[in-house]
Amino acid sequence: MSEESNKLPMDPISDVGIVSSLSKIPDGYYVVAKTTDGSDADLWKDGLFKSKVNRYLCFSRKTEPEVVVEMKLIDIKDPLPESFTPVQETLDKKEAAMRKRRLCVKTSPREAAETAVCDIQITTKSKYQLVNYTCAGELNNMGIWYRMGDVPRRQSPRQTASAPKADTPCSTTRIAISRPQYGQQNSGIYTITALDDVPFMVSEKFNEKPQEMQQVNLMGITIKSLAEIEEEVSRGCNARLPPTPLAQNAKQTVLGCN
Repeated sequence: MSEESNKLPMDPISDVGIVSSLSKIPDGYYVVAKTTDGSDADLWKDGLFKSKVNRYLCFSRKTEPEVVVEMKLIDIKDPLPESFTPVQETLDKKEAAMRKRRLCVKTSPREAAETAVCDIQITTKSKYQLVNYTCAGELNNMGIWYRMGDVPRRQSPRQTASAPKADTPCSTTRIAISRPQYGQQNSGIYTITALDDVPFMVSEKFNEKPQEMQQVNLMGITIKSLAEIEEEVSRGCNARLPPTPLAQNAKQTVLGCN
C-alpha cells in the first residue's frame, strides 16, 4: 500500500515513476512498497525464481502545471495510446522500468482538469477489486489500481486583487468630494464639513429696492429706511424753513425799537 492511502482527501498526483530500490526514492515521491494485503509490491519479481532486480511504483503530489488524469498498463508490443506517455526508465538508475509490459500515463493542465488521479494501490489477486478505484492493468499476478479525485482550485493573486471591496469611510469620502478648489488644497489641507456642496442663496425678499419697502408705524413712530431719510433731508435743505415763534418775536422787538 502507498504511504498516503489512508489520508483523504488527497492532492492530485502530478507524476508517476518506477524505482529500482526502496532506498533510492527521489525527494517528494511516495513509493507503493506493499500490496493491499501486505505482500511485497515488487513489479519485476517472477513467481518461480527469485530475481535480483526490483521495481517499485512511486508517485509525486508536487504542485506542478500538469496532473495525471489516467493510467494504462499495456503489452510491450501494443501501440502507445493517444495522449499517453510511457514510463520507460527508472528514476534512480535510468534502467528499463518493466519487462513485457509498459505503464503509460496521461496528463492534463491542472487548470483544465476537473478530476485527476489522487491515489495508487497494488493488489495481489486479479479477482480482488477495490471500491472507487479503476484498474490500470495486471502484471505478474498483481493489479495496479488508481483512484480519481477532484482537483482543488487555488485563487490566483490577480483574482484576489480584483475582488470587490466593501465601502469604507475613506472611499465614501473620496466619492463625496466635489468642492471648489481652495488655496488650502495646495498645502495638502483638506477639511470636509456637513455643509459642503450645499448651495447658499440670498432670499429674494432681501433683494427688494429700498424705495419699495413699506413703512412701519410702531407706537406712533414711523420707521423709515435710510434711503427715505436721506431723501427727506435733501428736500429740507433745498426748501426754506418757516420762521419759528421765537424768531418772529425777536424780529418784532427789533422793529419796535426803531
